[in-house]
Amino acid sequence: EYWLACNEERAAQTRFGAVMCCCGPCAMYRRSALMLLLDQYETQFFRGKPSDFGEDRHLTILMLKAGFRTEYVPDAIAATVVPDKLLPYLRQQLRWARSTYRDTLLGLHLLPGLDRYLTLDVLGQNLGPLLLAISSIAAIAQLALTDSVPWWTGLTIVVMTMVRCSVAALRAGELRFLGFALHTPINIFLLLP
Repeated sequence: EYWLACNEERAAQTRFGAVMCCCGPCAMYRRSALMLLLDQYETQFFRGKPSDFGEDRHLTILMLKAGFRTEYVPDAIAATVVPDKLLPYLRQQLRWARSTYRDTLLGLHLLPGLDRYLTLDVLGQNLGPLLLAISSIAAIAQLALTDSVPWWTGLTIVVMTMVRCSVAALRAGELRFLGFALHTPINIFLLLP
């Protein structure tokens, strides 16, 4: 998941000078830029309440709003602690999803000034899970109401998942990247509900 986010998503975004989330354990900032935004960063609110999640994405959006470029450096080396059990992983994914939606709302006015690819990428990050949820609900409704199996919906989800994982496996040169396909059923059956 980290490899895909960095080597696919952020690598593409850096071509336009606007990586949309500089990951906490991997991010470095110019001190002068950070000092300009420190007050806004330390007093992070959402809908009138203090917010303490998604600080990396929030700081990235603040940097972009201030006119700074954000970039991905492919040869940087960083380490982080990742969840190794399902429940902590689900909590992490839900935190990340909340942060993505919240900071997309806060940064919507940035989109017209960004490249069309970045706008499409941001919209895709937010609409993709919604479309997956709608597809899953429609498939369940079709099965319940008509007793017919929603083959096309299932096949489309499987094909899209395997294409993404296969591209990553080929680019990384590691077959284990096909295991990222498990993220789709985790999304459908655990995160979306």
